[in-house]
Amino acid sequence: MEAAHLSVAITGASGAVFGCELLRALEADERVARVHFVASENSLRVIAEELGVSGRTDLLEKLLGGVPVKTVQHADADIGASIASGSHPSHGMIILPCSMGTLATIAHGLANSLIARAADVTLKEHRPLLLCVRETPFNRIHLRNMNLAAEAGAVIFPVIPAFYNKPVDSTEMARQFVYRVLAHIGLRQSGAYVWKAEE
Repeated sequence: MEAAHLSVAITGASGAVFGCELLRALEADERVARVHFVASENSLRVIAEELGVSGRTDLLEKLLGGVPVKTVQHADADIGASIASGSHPSHGMIILPCSMGTLATIAHGLANSLIARAADVTLKEHRPLLLCVRETPFNRIHLRNMNLAAEAGAVIFPVIPAFYNKPVDSTEMARQFVYRVLAHIGLRQSGAYVWKAEE
């Protein structure tokens, strides 16, 4: 596989730690050449409340715990960014966590923000789009929108972490979930827990 170019978005659903762990895993992965990161306006409040990281200034550095080497940040209002075009090389997009509002926007093709437009482009170019939806319980509108997005080519990858690996804390739980997500797009991680049934 050639060096991967991926888009990552964090939206306003609970579970900011999952998005943070995803960014850290991709930044450390030698198979990844570039990560285009977008944080929605609503995600900023969730990130502040759940991770204690506030403001847009140096947000990426705060999430990564250091200066990014391969990850660049775009404003969600910047619909002229590179990832808004199908001509931009990309190996897919991951939205983690994906709010129900973002899901609805994508499912109905509104493309009214950079996140929604980049997702729309990902679908029309038949590239992998993983929507890591986070809500409970789901109402019928949520379910219909998930079905619409899936029919358009998206993978609905709900934020449902595993417990059989006995995670010691929420960060480890999030990290192992992220490893499952990355394995789905062909970027298996060496630290991923692998279930081994008794033989």
